[in-house]
Amino acid sequence: MAHLSTTLEAMGIGLLLQERGLVSRDQLDEAIETQTRTGERLDRVLVRLGYVQSDDVLEAIGQQFAMPIVDLSKRDVSEETLQLLPPRLVFKQQCVPIEREGETLRVATCDPFELTAFDELRLLTNMDIELVLADETDLRKFIRTHYGVAGDTLEALSAGQDVLAEGDEASEDGLDQAEQASVIRLVNDLLIEAVRERATDVHIEPYEDSLEIRYRVDGVLVQAGVPATVNQFRNAIVSRLKIMANLNVAEKRVPQDGRITLRRDGHEFDLRISIIPMLFGEGVVIRILSKTAALLELNELGMEQAVKQHWDQLITRPHGILLVTGPTGSGKSTTLYASLNQIVSDEVKIITVEDPAEYNIVGVNQIQVQREVGLDFAAGLRSILRHDPDIIMVGEIRDRETAEMAVQASLTGHLVFSTLHTNDAAGALPRLLDMGIEPFLVSSTIEGVLAQRLVRRVCEHCGMPWRPDSTDLPDGWEMPTEPLRKGSGCRECRNTGFLGRVGIYELLRIDDQLREMIIQRANGSRLAGAAREAGLLHTLVASGRLKASEGLTTPSEVARVTRD
Repeated sequence: MAHLSTTLEAMGIGLLLQERGLVSRDQLDEAIETQTRTGERLDRVLVRLGYVQSDDVLEAIGQQFAMPIVDLSKRDVSEETLQLLPPRLVFKQQCVPIEREGETLRVATCDPFELTAFDELRLLTNMDIELVLADETDLRKFIRTHYGVAGDTLEALSAGQDVLAEGDEASEDGLDQAEQASVIRLVNDLLIEAVRERATDVHIEPYEDSLEIRYRVDGVLVQAGVPATVNQFRNAIVSRLKIMANLNVAEKRVPQDGRITLRRDGHEFDLRISIIPMLFGEGVVIRILSKTAALLELNELGMEQAVKQHWDQLITRPHGILLVTGPTGSGKSTTLYASLNQIVSDEVKIITVEDPAEYNIVGVNQIQVQREVGLDFAAGLRSILRHDPDIIMVGEIRDRETAEMAVQASLTGHLVFSTLHTNDAAGALPRLLDMGIEPFLVSSTIEGVLAQRLVRRVCEHCGMPWRPDSTDLPDGWEMPTEPLRKGSGCRECRNTGFLGRVGIYELLRIDDQLREMIIQRANGSRLAGAAREAGLLHTLVASGRLKASEGLTTPSEVARVTRD
């Protein structure tokens, strides 16, 4: 009867949405048919199909049940109030206590259909329960924030586990636990939460008395918010990840690398896992790459017109080497892919050798590095030259052999794209010399160097005009005449004021004077100074200042990534 009652209530919401003109009869019938097949709640089906917004559904449910609506993203709840309900019940009923007035406890829920379930709250607390309505996404985020990511799974694990004594064999390897359904769910919860938060990396760090789990979001590490009880399952978590990545579970003395494929909501993610033995256990870093991410165009990267105009000219050169530099995670590969995508055509043959191949480009022949069989960058590049390419992309120049092969490819009439890890554009030239490449070869093959960083973008939901004072500006910045923009913090950006990232770029073009200086082994500073005087260098700081003046980022964010 409870299920029938819930179905009828949801039908009432559907009819109410139809009466308001928010959904049509045909859309409602389609949603009912989907609900019959999946068992999902009707209003959630309507939102998932894109026929109605979640806010409209929330308002309709509030009207149907005469319940006030609260915004949990703006609620500060005391620890004393949170402790009035045990975590077990919070996870089970998906409800949270938010306020107490005398003998009345106000509880937020996103599912008021099963009203009989809240009788348990009255019996447990011996208080009157007043229900209020909250957005489902906000409620789940509130629970993760205050009760921990995967808190329900850890609660169940802790309740059902006899903690093993130190030195116990099973405790040491975690093999028995790793195959338990709860541990499998725990690891999946951690990975799915990372994807949900747009993380690019997951860091699992063992310490003497704790296990820290952090996500890198928009280039900055943040705590994942996992309960402290996760430390009891540190060995089981690592063992489970090893099983998923087909690694040697018993080997704990040497580093191991592997891959995991994760599918979530129609998207596929490639997880690159690295495990290293540390003082108090094995540390894990997981790199998250989306296989279904859309390939960006050059004009979508945030490249200012002054840079893009010259870069467009460079990538259509018939031969030479173009380098993209910057630290790990600065978007170098994305820029290379966007550049190749712009110049690919039926008239040219493009071959790449990559580690990993992050995007698939129609019309480009892509080779995946496989070091276990001897296929590294140098070997791949050597083979590429026998396939009559016009344009070559090498994922990274890491050693002298790869650098020499890239130079030879350029000298024989090929346009070569690659990346280097240097702090600025001018520093790429001395780096090649340090690798043992002759100065005259560097000067005659390098056509341009693009250095880049990613800065966090001001949140479009909470960003507002902002006039900084002198303390808000890095040294050397002039007080702007027009207002900048700054995020105040909202649920969309996790109250950081930033959502997403945008690139800032430094482009160095090479002329005859610079080629002569390269032959004379001039250092990066002298090359940059000469290029600046000749108008051949557009700097990272100049690009960052332009982005800040356009309201895309803030001066402090530019200073953070440029160390200016």
